[in-house]
Amino acid sequence: MKIAVVGGGSTYTPELVDGFARLRDSGLEVDELALVDPAAERLEIVGAFASRIFGHYGHPGRVTWSSDLDAGLDGADAVIIQLRVGGQNARISDETFPLDCGCVGQETTGAGGLAKALRTVPVVLDVASRAAKRAKPDAWIINFTNPVGIVTRALLDAGHRAVGLCNVAIGFQRRFARLLDVEPSSVILDHVGLNHLTWERAAYVDGVDRLPELLAEHLDELADEVQMPSPVLSALGSVPSYYLRYFYCHDLVVREERGTATRGQRVAEIEAELLSMYRDPTLSTKPELLGQRGGAFYSEAAVGLVAALHGLDPDGVHSVNLRNNGTLPNLGDDSVIEVSARVGADGPTALPVGPLPPDLAGLISAVDGYEQLAVDAALHGGRQRVYRTLLAHPLVGQHEYAEALTDKLLAANAQHLAWAR
Repeated sequence: MKIAVVGGGSTYTPELVDGFARLRDSGLEVDELALVDPAAERLEIVGAFASRIFGHYGHPGRVTWSSDLDAGLDGADAVIIQLRVGGQNARISDETFPLDCGCVGQETTGAGGLAKALRTVPVVLDVASRAAKRAKPDAWIINFTNPVGIVTRALLDAGHRAVGLCNVAIGFQRRFARLLDVEPSSVILDHVGLNHLTWERAAYVDGVDRLPELLAEHLDELADEVQMPSPVLSALGSVPSYYLRYFYCHDLVVREERGTATRGQRVAEIEAELLSMYRDPTLSTKPELLGQRGGAFYSEAAVGLVAALHGLDPDGVHSVNLRNNGTLPNLGDDSVIEVSARVGADGPTALPVGPLPPDLAGLISAVDGYEQLAVDAALHGGRQRVYRTLLAHPLVGQHEYAEALTDKLLAANAQHLAWAR
């Protein structure tokens, strides 16, 4: 099997490589892991380190790397897309320009998330169209590129065989398993919502929902992990993802962001340190510092999903981004949701989801409307589309802010948006 990783020059790639090398009991026989990235110098460093990781585990497959996208995609059985258009400088911009208007600065939601979507969707669609010509006819695209829900919707709208992947759910699964002292695979989550807008409404172990027990015995710990006040979790009767903090604690987050360096700035520092480490020809295992890069359990989630999509985990449940198709009755069938699903060679099938309370359903519907507009703006451009998309987002939602943020977004991203120059 050949797996192509587009964006393979990322400093986070060794985490993914470690997963494919270490988790060989998944049944995946990876003959070639092809890393593709236009940043040739960085790719050389990451690629050589990735090859040493395979060697460390005695994996019989080989790691290759190339800046030639077509060569990397040729004959691929699966294509993982994890790219970042504009690099960390664009991320830092996404995290800062919204603060001028008193809006949260974040790279996957709000005005910063829209900026990232506008830069990213056309590039990902170009990669996917080339994969359709060069990869195997039945190859799956696994999209890990943020904002995952919007990008995956664009891929599915274009007819690609794609599934969106996020590591939020697997992180909760691992945390809950640790607290309950059970194996992670025995925990089945009622994970529901949109990408980066999800709630854990149940945690089933042997058919019994253990979430009420977790909330009763570990409320403060769980609240600290998602950085929200414990009364929020108590009132909801569920555990919201960390990203709900931008909605439930918006003004507090803005005050914090104005007084500290951005996450992107810290990640840029970590990346420089990691690249220096990766250059060491004696290093063959991922350094501890990589854990600060973000994306915990991404490798386990990715390996598990690729295995399931190739029929190697017929009973496995994975939390993925897929078409709604009636799962959430308050959304259209074409919406892209993030829920627990059975995954096989024919793709994911959402597990049944019980009725949503009005507060969750309302917020999901509002953000889903924003995501529809975001895809349209990314595909067709135009200031009016950007303005209307921002006006629709619950974290913006006012004419004054939408107007100002539209100008700031376009000015900051003109080099990446041909129609905005």
